[in-house]
Amino acid sequence: MSFLPITKEDMLANGWSAPDFIIVTGDAYVDHPSFGTAIVSRLLESQGYKVCILPQPQKDDDYLQFGYPICGFFVNSGNLDSMVNAYTSAKKKRSDDAYSPGGKAGFRPDRALTVYSKTIRRLFGSDVFIGIGGLEASLRRFAHYDYWSDKVLPSVLVDSQADILMYGMGEHQITEIAQRLYNGEPKENLTNILGTCYLVETKNYVYQKAVECPSFEVVSVNSTSGKKQYAISCAIQNRESDSVRGKIVIQKHGNKILVQNPPSKPLSTDELDKVYDLPYERDVHPSYLQLGGVPAIEEVKFSLTHVRGCFGACNFCSIAYHQGRMITCRSKESIVKEAKILTNLPDFKGYIHDVGGPSANFRKTSCVHQLKTGLCANKKCLAPKPCSNLVVDHSEYLDILKAVRKIPKIKKVFIRSGIRFDYLLQDKNDEFFKELIEHHVSGQLKVAPEHCSDNVLNHMGKPSFEVYLKFKEKFYQYTKKIGLKQYLVPYLMSSHPGSTINDAITLAKFLKKEGLHPQQVQDFYPTPGTISTAMYYTGLNPYDLTPVYVAKTAEEKAEQRILLQYFKPENRDAVIKILIKHGRKDLIGSGKNCLVNYPTKDSFKKEAVNNVKPKKVKRKK
Repeated sequence: MSFLPITKEDMLANGWSAPDFIIVTGDAYVDHPSFGTAIVSRLLESQGYKVCILPQPQKDDDYLQFGYPICGFFVNSGNLDSMVNAYTSAKKKRSDDAYSPGGKAGFRPDRALTVYSKTIRRLFGSDVFIGIGGLEASLRRFAHYDYWSDKVLPSVLVDSQADILMYGMGEHQITEIAQRLYNGEPKENLTNILGTCYLVETKNYVYQKAVECPSFEVVSVNSTSGKKQYAISCAIQNRESDSVRGKIVIQKHGNKILVQNPPSKPLSTDELDKVYDLPYERDVHPSYLQLGGVPAIEEVKFSLTHVRGCFGACNFCSIAYHQGRMITCRSKESIVKEAKILTNLPDFKGYIHDVGGPSANFRKTSCVHQLKTGLCANKKCLAPKPCSNLVVDHSEYLDILKAVRKIPKIKKVFIRSGIRFDYLLQDKNDEFFKELIEHHVSGQLKVAPEHCSDNVLNHMGKPSFEVYLKFKEKFYQYTKKIGLKQYLVPYLMSSHPGSTINDAITLAKFLKKEGLHPQQVQDFYPTPGTISTAMYYTGLNPYDLTPVYVAKTAEEKAEQRILLQYFKPENRDAVIKILIKHGRKDLIGSGKNCLVNYPTKDSFKKEAVNNVKPKKVKRKK
């Protein structure tokens, strides 16, 4: 095994005069199956193609070093959307980048997908093939609200000047595109591939049975009617993203039409096994070692992915829109084989950090109907209540965990990628619950109730908070029974659409009651393509067009965030002002239900309680 070429010298050393494909990526090159570039590059290599990787190009010479590729370019911005990677939810530039050498920011441009693709077009001309894919392409495939510019942008396919956009998990798409290009088929013919989008001149479009979204020109208007049409468009796009029943979706962009073909079918178990059986080096490229490595490898190097997809489909999460709601899984044999490989790596310490996926304890489709009819268009499997058709069974997952635990050299197997506690509670057999607590928790189990207000949870597409409380009670019962000191750590989110200041106060009171002191609080981050982002931009619920309260100003967001960290001494004065402002003086004082005590100075106490500014005393001349 060896890393794929990332320089001209590497390519020449392989005896190639030119590559078939050049893969351009916004991440540093890490040859591990948790990185999309590693998967598609190894997949193409396994099919006999000569592949070079161009990670984080900085100047024209970087793009030109391999010469003109025989078939074309595949471009992605990295494992994350480049804007999410570069900016906090407060739109402040990050100083770090876990996917870059030494963990330092500055190795990739903003809107990397567009920058890379346009540079290739400028340098190589109109004839070269450019295909874009990855998360940034998936989330921005239609006209989309862009949080950082605070406006609706056209499809990234329009801005990037690429020929085709691959959305979703791209193995099927990239395989078919590569084969057809290699066989000499012109790029203009690649218009019938599942899981792809393309542009066509309006005058040349042959109308077919399709669902039409409101046009870019309509949804980009910053008005009440424009926002309503944007919400309608977002609902259509999410509804038609099912791999069984999804239809062709079109959206006009000026004199062109964006055509989204139906989604690609999820990989079968056999196909997914083959993807994870490719000859990965499972490490960062050696050229980065002197720069401090690539931090993103640390959390995943000794982790195992057993499943793709998520039928939980929370409104704020991009996974369902990108990976799909249909679950596809690897075989037990494939997972055990990979686990054994990990035990032979030189820096393996005996711990498997995770056996998971988007939701660790999903393993099969949520009901028997999905394979024929797809997932329900206007209904969630778990929220607000579990569907009556839901099939819950942890036995296969538990069998895999037991098998991995028995492998020599493995001391402990953890689950860190997230347990869907609402799904777990539906299992009438508690064997997995008990095994989870006894064998797979590293002192703390992180779960994601996200909030305690049912109003907010409903807008998130999450179950009622009573479900979390039931799970918590059961968790501590089993923990106590086996004599282990283990704790639940809930992930919480502030300022999600629907969350009012009263909801934030309710959450702060819950934290006080539970004795929880979250050191980090995640503000809602509007990422392209999600239902929650549509709520944020439009103030409407895309599913039924009902109004949604949205905390948009920096002051409103700060108030909700500070309340969740009411216990910090440096936040006390701010919390007092917020509570007074919103008529909750009852939460100030020394009572057991109070969030904060008064300051020690009586004068400030009086002014704070009465909300009266000190009077200015006029001095006599």
